[in-house]
Amino acid sequence: MTKQETSIDPADAHKVLDNYGCDRRSLISILGDIQDKYGYLPESVLRIVAERTGCPLVDVYGVTTFYKFFRLKPRGRHLVSVCLGTACHVRGAPEIVQEFRTRLGIAVDETTEDGEFTLETANCLGACALGPIVVVDGHYFSNVKPAQVDGIISRFREGLEAAEAEKDEHVFPLEVNCPRCNHSLMDSRRPIDGLPSIRITVSFDSQHCGLSLSCLYGSFKIESQAKIPLKTVMNFFCPHCYASLVSASNCTSCGAPMVPMVVRGGGMIQVCARRGCKEHRLELSGINA
Repeated sequence: MTKQETSIDPADAHKVLDNYGCDRRSLISILGDIQDKYGYLPESVLRIVAERTGCPLVDVYGVTTFYKFFRLKPRGRHLVSVCLGTACHVRGAPEIVQEFRTRLGIAVDETTEDGEFTLETANCLGACALGPIVVVDGHYFSNVKPAQVDGIISRFREGLEAAEAEKDEHVFPLEVNCPRCNHSLMDSRRPIDGLPSIRITVSFDSQHCGLSLSCLYGSFKIESQAKIPLKTVMNFFCPHCYASLVSASNCTSCGAPMVPMVVRGGGMIQVCARRGCKEHRLELSGINA
């Protein structure tokens, strides 16, 4: 057991497993919720998951290594994701990665000794015309040059002011799938912001209806089949497998449950289930080929 694992309380993992009835068909959701609790997936906890779900440990590890948004080591306080998709690559993204490696003194998928930064790469972040693209803690930087890397690191090491973040008008599209059945949640028949929307089923106050969300990260436009009063906490469901979409973590702003969706190309986005709350979290990373 590693030094970090000595402080792990297995009770949190058991609670997540109980919530899913130890159903091996919910393995991705179970692992996602456990990672929300600990920040990564400790070996001791993966053994608990394997034992209680009846999944061979090798299969549990297989899921965690296939989806790169699962972490087997603690992550730094700040996550740096550099896009290496084709469009970003030809515009110099490898040089951006190398500059981050040099400035931080780490390789890709490593964390600085002070625990401040983890460096990752992504296959595509969905905004090819604006590359090279760097995302740090969900804050988006486009057309990045090597000379800007040191400044980006300094901004987050010193603390990025929330007011400054709100002034950032850069938005970019995301394509998302259900974390349970992996079916696409994109709906081109109901565009919002000129792009396919994210189609979800919700329930509240004994009502059920369809809800369409903008796929633009940074946009909060929605369209609903029913009037949803502000501050209403909704239950979210996949329109394909009908699974409940709920995270083990709650909104840091209002305390409502967070709703997880898998980002196509790698990563996870979580949005608050309360109508009108703009709390959201984005973690982007590539998927191992």
